[in-house]
Amino acid sequence: MKKQPRVAAIHDLSGFGRCSLSIVLPVLSAAGIETCPIPTAVFSSHTGGLPGVWHQDLTEAMDGFLKQWKQLGLTFDAIYVGFLGSEKQISIVKEFLQTFSGPKTFILVDPAMADHGALYQTYTKKMAEETAELCSAADLIVPNRTESAFLLQEPYEEKPCVREEIESQLRRLSDLGPRKVVLTGVWFAPALLGAAGFDRDTGKFSYALAPKIQGNYHGTGDLLASSLLAGILNHISFEGALQAAVDFTALSIRTTWEAGTDPRYGVLFEPLLPQFQKAIGCF
Repeated sequence: MKKQPRVAAIHDLSGFGRCSLSIVLPVLSAAGIETCPIPTAVFSSHTGGLPGVWHQDLTEAMDGFLKQWKQLGLTFDAIYVGFLGSEKQISIVKEFLQTFSGPKTFILVDPAMADHGALYQTYTKKMAEETAELCSAADLIVPNRTESAFLLQEPYEEKPCVREEIESQLRRLSDLGPRKVVLTGVWFAPALLGAAGFDRDTGKFSYALAPKIQGNYHGTGDLLASSLLAGILNHISFEGALQAAVDFTALSIRTTWEAGTDPRYGVLFEPLLPQFQKAIGCF
């Protein structure tokens, strides 16, 4: 049996509504990856349109995780950084990266801070600046188009993509530090939606698009990022991992739409995990 990769996944956890760690854990586990979660906060459900949400900040707990794991001498093949709720949490993650990232540790940062042209309500301008610093330490970042605009400190425009502009954005995002960049929410025509990638090591751009399903489906960014990391850690090419991640995400959205379930509850990805496993050749 090949060596099992180990990933530290720093993200929030929602009890109901598929997103964040409730997607990251099963996707990476199905791909044969040992996944060690560090929850940044616990929510009774995600906050996208579901009323009466209870939540608990876990900043103090994050410190405890870091201290014990350091004492245990743990090592990680990859570190996945997702939603962070405060400047203090960003500072803890910076310390975590300094402590646990070795020369072969693959660092993925999903700068989950904005969408639809605006920062999340919990995010401040200072936090956005510090998130950009986190991105500089990453091997791969996975921003959406709004987050890309904030990272590059430029205005956000909701319009069809132009290939030259997308490739310029990808190069400039890579100039912040990461060797690989994936930009999500890319569309050139209304019927297709997906992602664009850039690998600085090869100088190649790649695109993965799929037929668009109308509606707003929560957790799809987490599904794409975790699927992408799963492919990379299973040693398929960057372009192949991106295509597999977009295909899996698109199929999950279509399956949810065809089932007629409430899109606020997240996408029905669980029954499709065997297909994803086959796509990335993990077994």
